[in-house]
Amino acid sequence: MDEIVLEDMSETAGENSEDSVSLKKLRTVFMGTPDFAAEVLRIILAFDGAEVVGVYSQPDRPCGRGRQCKPSPVKMVALENDIDVYQPLNFKEQAAIDELAALKPDVLVVAAYGLILPQTVLDIPVIHPLNVHASLLPQWRGAAPIQRAIENGDVVTGISIMKMEAGLDTGPVMVQRALGIGYNDHAGTIHDELAKLGGICICEAMARVQTGAYALAPQDDTLATYARKLEKQEGEIDWNRPAKAIHNQIRAMYPWPGAFFEWENPDGKTIRLNVTPGEVGEDETPKIAPGTVLGEMDGKLGIATADKIYLTPEVKPQGKKAMDATAFSCGYMKNCN
Repeated sequence: MDEIVLEDMSETAGENSEDSVSLKKLRTVFMGTPDFAAEVLRIILAFDGAEVVGVYSQPDRPCGRGRQCKPSPVKMVALENDIDVYQPLNFKEQAAIDELAALKPDVLVVAAYGLILPQTVLDIPVIHPLNVHASLLPQWRGAAPIQRAIENGDVVTGISIMKMEAGLDTGPVMVQRALGIGYNDHAGTIHDELAKLGGICICEAMARVQTGAYALAPQDDTLATYARKLEKQEGEIDWNRPAKAIHNQIRAMYPWPGAFFEWENPDGKTIRLNVTPGEVGEDETPKIAPGTVLGEMDGKLGIATADKIYLTPEVKPQGKKAMDATAFSCGYMKNCN
């Protein structure tokens, strides 16, 4: 996962001079909800150029078996740092808009907030509303840019800091940095790397805003691709596909929602198996029916695909703990050699 620096989008000092400010801390309102946003917020809090005057996060949601309300990761970071937290259901009520406006932010910083912001909210900051987006815009606009990039077999992704506008991730870009996607990377590893890079990039953007030395580069809409929201059923593996496509799917769906398939054990019982990202193995010789579980091969569990053997380090039978190839072959395939 190597960071690749793209062409610098900044211009000479004085660009957008009408929006420039003195080198004082920017009054910042942060909006975000999950772990990705929490990491971005942590980095902003360590940045000398910002004063976070309020944090917005999604309302606490019931979760777990007890259905108890749990605060979001962003809310937890805010509370740990004694920052006021606001959790409106939406911004349809004027009271919620007025509450935000009363904070008098220079900038709004939005990262995986989970709400579509109306123009009345985007107009509130004195300077700009800025979004931290986990792709190289205009590629992969939308809800699941990390997963869609991996699923597509992309070898590079990145962070874009854009000025928000009414369209879906269509605003002009201020800062952009790329990150390589390795063969063994999955959505979890890239998520963590991009969260850190996102924090670095938004601080760079705010530092530029402080001096007025920045440019906003319009996106080329003809190059746009859409990263639709993930659905659980997308994790189901069709072993009739080529092994490389399956590898990309498994990596994209890990750790959530997870890649899985229905397997019939030697006793004729159907069991759902979750598959951990592995690697593409040898060509199948002789031809084996796709989806056939072949047992342990080189310390991994081999499964036939349309063209090659896929090797996974472990599988997790539904309702059970994850098992390596040896344990699964012995326990479920009655093969304890």
